[in-house]
Amino acid sequence: MSILTARYSPMYLTAPAKFKSNRGFRVFADGFPSFLPKEVEKIKDPFAIKMAKRIERLPVPVTLSDRCIMSSCVRPSLPGITNPVVLLHGFDSSCLEWRYGYPLLEDAGLDTWAVDILGWGFSDLERLPFCDVASKRDHLYQLWKSYIRRPMILVGPSLGAAVAIDFAVNHPETVSKLVLIDASVYAEGTGKLATLPRVVAYAAVALLKSIPLRLCVNKVAFNGISLSTNLDWTNVDRLHCLFPWWADATVDFMISGGYNVTSLITQVNQKTLIIWGEEDKIINNKLAVRLHCDLQDATLRQIPDCGHIPHVENPGAVAELIAKFALAD
Repeated sequence: MSILTARYSPMYLTAPAKFKSNRGFRVFADGFPSFLPKEVEKIKDPFAIKMAKRIERLPVPVTLSDRCIMSSCVRPSLPGITNPVVLLHGFDSSCLEWRYGYPLLEDAGLDTWAVDILGWGFSDLERLPFCDVASKRDHLYQLWKSYIRRPMILVGPSLGAAVAIDFAVNHPETVSKLVLIDASVYAEGTGKLATLPRVVAYAAVALLKSIPLRLCVNKVAFNGISLSTNLDWTNVDRLHCLFPWWADATVDFMISGGYNVTSLITQVNQKTLIIWGEEDKIINNKLAVRLHCDLQDATLRQIPDCGHIPHVENPGAVAELIAKFALAD
């Protein structure tokens, strides 16, 4: 094991430096931003707790609204040494998905952002905007234009990889490199779900929010997970579902048809790193090879003994790969 690999292995995880902010949003006595659901206090994972305390909302103008969306993210506490590394998340998730990898990337000196995709995460959607693909793309672009302003290394896991490809092709000037993790990019959008009557769609979304389903999904997504860990990770994973607008935003996305980026893959010009868990039971490992062939300039790295979400299951290996890729010429 190399020194760098050891430093980034899970047993060497260290807490990020205390984040000092003077940006003025109200916090509870225990340090959580006041806009987070009160259930955040039930979370036991120290890394999730630390990252949740760093989440803030930034005003982001969007094309189809007459006012800004207060958009949730975690942004760098100190300037980094690379182009910004912007971490997306998977379907119906949040920036807390990066609770283990984010501090490691910061520790490596990377200028790291973790942003919530419009319709998920912890943004204020009380006046619900459209949450279709075009709106998600516009929101990310406006966030980039307002705050990041430099070509970024865009990291997309699972469905976030489809978000990243869609964005990189439509706004190539904003993306210097891509990192795609266990990428869900060959699905034809939301398929038959787009044709469901709204009342049925809401019933399906209610099931998506349920603790039993989330426990089952985690059991499949991770290559070995204890019940106690699964319960706590489920509390983290569904925290954003407790906002009153979550169901509306998710149904809106479902009925809109979702992401279908298969035809865009060959149009990606950016150098791309593909990371894949060898034991992924959700997306067939063969699609990693297909994606590697379809992209113009890609490198494939597989992580052994790892499932669908390697940045949670083996954050050290993922952080090391991203850091080397970001720092390479």
